[in-house]
Amino acid sequence: MTSKKFDSTAGEALAQTIREIEKSTDAEIVIVVRGRSGTYRHADYLFGAVVAFVGLLFVLFSPFNFHVFWIPFDVVGLFVVGAFVSSRSDLIRRSLTTRKFRASAARTGAASMFYEAGIANTLAENGLLIYLSLLERRLDMIADRGILKAVPPLKWNNAVFELKKIARQPDPESLIKAARDLGSLLAEHLPATGENPNELADGPRIELK
Repeated sequence: MTSKKFDSTAGEALAQTIREIEKSTDAEIVIVVRGRSGTYRHADYLFGAVVAFVGLLFVLFSPFNFHVFWIPFDVVGLFVVGAFVSSRSDLIRRSLTTRKFRASAARTGAASMFYEAGIANTLAENGLLIYLSLLERRLDMIADRGILKAVPPLKWNNAVFELKKIARQPDPESLIKAARDLGSLLAEHLPATGENPNELADGPRIELK
């Protein structure tokens, strides 16, 4: 349900927010919203195995008669159905994975995107990635050296802490508000000089599949 909130309307609102923020700061902001940051096939297979095992127990101990020939096919079928259901459910995948695994998947996705989207290649080293991964309910922020030099560490850490809170119940409105608050901090310590070209696209990258 959460992923449906990040539709084209939300994408345009986020793009407009980025444009407004970058009028007052030299920082180059990229927002990425992903449905998930890992494949989670192991969780799907585990759920499929549990469903198949429960089905096998039912066949073996139920009062109904089942032809022995069909039991292996029934078990395999239940495994496939269980794996498919898990692949469509963020709740199941979260339940069958550890918090450490989900955090690692989100951090890896954010680090890859920082380079894939060219954020690490801005001339003034002023790129900033806000990476929200919905299944993991994680928000990671990666800033290049120009931003980390300009903003005092204590203020920056507080901003990161506040921004990460929205991952618990993510929605476009909360993300926009948090981005604007961050924009005010950037405008204070890294104000727009009029000399910095817009090197990165303002529109967010929303990848929900």
